[in-house]
Amino acid sequence: MLKRFILWDYPRGSRPYDVIVGVILAFIFLTPRDFFRDQPRIPKASQITMLPSENGSSPFFVDAELLKNTPEGQRTARLTELLQKRTSNRRLRVMRVEPILDSEGELQGYMAFARL
Repeated sequence: MLKRFILWDYPRGSRPYDVIVGVILAFIFLTPRDFFRDQPRIPKASQITMLPSENGSSPFFVDAELLKNTPEGQRTARLTELLQKRTSNRRLRVMRVEPILDSEGELQGYMAFARL
C-alpha cells in the first residue's frame, strides 16, 4: 500500500486517487502560514536596494517606476528625500543619478550614489 502511494500507482478517477488528491489539497490550503514561517510581502520593499559601499559612497539601485513622473533635473532631490525617509538618515545626500539601460536600450532603473 505504501509503495503504491509513494509511486502514485492509482489510476486517475479511482477512489484512492481522489482521496490522495484531496489530502494534498487540504494540506496546501489548510496549513497555517506560520507552519512554513511565511511572511507577507512588504509592498514596494524592493524598489530601492542598497548595494555594497565603494570609495566612501553608498550606491543604491532604484526601480524606474519610483521616478516615473519625475523630471530629470529633480531626480537627485527626489531621491535624496526618498532615501532619507527609507534609511532614517537626514545627513544622506545623493550626489549623482545614472540611468541603467538593458541591452535593448530600455530603462531598467537608476543607480544613485549617495554620501552618508
